[in-house]
Amino acid sequence: MTFRKLIIGLAAGVFLTSAAPAHAAVPKDFFGVVTEDVFSGNAAYRDGTLAQQSSIGVGLIRQTFHWKQIETSRGHYDWSAYDAYMAATASHGIRVLPILFDPPAFRAKVSRKTSATYPPRRYADLGTFGAAVVRRYGPNGSFWSQNPGLPRLPITAYQIWNEPNIPAYWPSGPNPRQYARLLKAAARGIRGADRRAEIVTAGMPDSHLSRPGDVFAFVKSLLRAGARGSFNTLAVNPYGKTSGQLLGKIQRFRSILNRGHDRSAKIWVTEFGWSDVGPASSFRAGSAGQARQIRHTIPALVKRRGRLHLRGLVYFSWRDGAPYPPLFKDFWGLHTGLLRKNGSPKPAFAAFKAAIASSR
Repeated sequence: MTFRKLIIGLAAGVFLTSAAPAHAAVPKDFFGVVTEDVFSGNAAYRDGTLAQQSSIGVGLIRQTFHWKQIETSRGHYDWSAYDAYMAATASHGIRVLPILFDPPAFRAKVSRKTSATYPPRRYADLGTFGAAVVRRYGPNGSFWSQNPGLPRLPITAYQIWNEPNIPAYWPSGPNPRQYARLLKAAARGIRGADRRAEIVTAGMPDSHLSRPGDVFAFVKSLLRAGARGSFNTLAVNPYGKTSGQLLGKIQRFRSILNRGHDRSAKIWVTEFGWSDVGPASSFRAGSAGQARQIRHTIPALVKRRGRLHLRGLVYFSWRDGAPYPPLFKDFWGLHTGLLRKNGSPKPAFAAFKAAIASSR
């Protein structure tokens, strides 16, 4: 090779290297968990658990902000329980994705004599509540100015409701047009308080409980109902028997968004997981199977995060739970924890920790 050709070749190599796209580091809040035990636990339990979660790479918690617990009377907000919670999560460098959900009786659409959760009577009321959350915990929230010693980790994304495509959370029957109206009203209120707020749809599962429709038809109808401009991020709860099935569902959601002229919208997997024991289910994988699915799924999704425009992954859940009222019925979702009820780690815990570490 002549000297001139060598110089040209080296120059071309430098150009190609500099022109190659850089792979951005995975942000810490990409990896999250649902961990209601942290909110309900005492201060010592909360501090110890958050320290453990942060140490293995958890950067976000998806937490229900129970509207009825906060707005105790019209226009009066009791932030005390959530102030303590936000102080603890910020101290450990963990962000919070709030689910705005579960209105008080005086805002509910129907009587609250049953245990079911109903949408608010006036959809705009959810926007008013969301704006109150922004003013307390958002980027310019009063909580941060009142607690200058805390690491400043404001809430910047807000999830509107939970699983409206199943009757448990939309008792009148899944209705994408109604949910689109709720989403629009909530977005208006929140963006009025923070124009840069990220609006996240409710997490939507592919569940037999949504029949005769399915979650994919629900999302298509949601887009047709004009919801496209009201959200930045589509949240999905794409439980699958295997990692491959879960990936296939997310790709299908991405295709629906693209065909609906919403290529800029991100996708946030706000629930995924498998049980190790418990009642029979397509999502019961056994102890080794639960760990294996986690070990395969997280790196596969991280690898595809650019193509799928993924905002993040939230594992459900941190710790196994006990049956809850009113039926106290066991089901597979109470056994998806990385920890058992007694707090001991399952093989899934080590798999989750290793999967996050390998994805950094």
